Amino acid sequence: MTDTSTPDSSVSASAEVADTSVDAEETKQSENVTSDSDLFRQSEIAADYVEGLLDILDYDGDIDELVSAGRPMVEVVGGRLQPLVGQRGATLEALQELTRLAIFRATGSPSRLLLDIGGYRATRRKELAAVARNAVEKVKEHGDAVRLEPMSAFERKCVHDVVNAISGVESESEGVEPNRRIVVRPAD
Repeated sequence: MTDTSTPDSSVSASAEVADTSVDAEETKQSENVTSDSDLFRQSEIAADYVEGLLDILDYDGDIDELVSAGRPMVEVVGGRLQPLVGQRGATLEALQELTRLAIFRATGSPSRLLLDIGGYRATRRKELAAVARNAVEKVKEHGDAVRLEPMSAFERKCVHDVVNAISGVESESEGVEPNRRIVVRPAD
């Protein structure tokens, strides 16, 4: 049997494969750039929306918009903002959902925006880390699972992050909103 393919055809086939992988890599890189700019655009939309709410409610606050850990964020700082946080962050969670809806309306895409007012989330994150470490100590000491109080999705994530960083224990969420809670137990 004789080889009917020419050396040029095999070279061009390999070049096409190489071009395809280069194109895929360039597309992937441009998607990352686009997604970063999309995330910043979402934070800008959110900041404008929150600024409008502050004006309507006659509250003063400085608004910072940023992208952190792959998600858009808006932070509002200033005095007398506690009513915008509400009891256990309930008003803050509602404002965050409204702001996410404003982003969706403007972009047509859902958002994972994180809204913080008056540093509430940073403070709450520290409190939840202490709750998580306390639960881990109880689990390690007694060997029994510990069920925590119902928490928001943000709060549960904070606790899961702390528990997952400690060996010998694991956590999982159980229940249905608004009564979804974390159970910390010994790891298998």
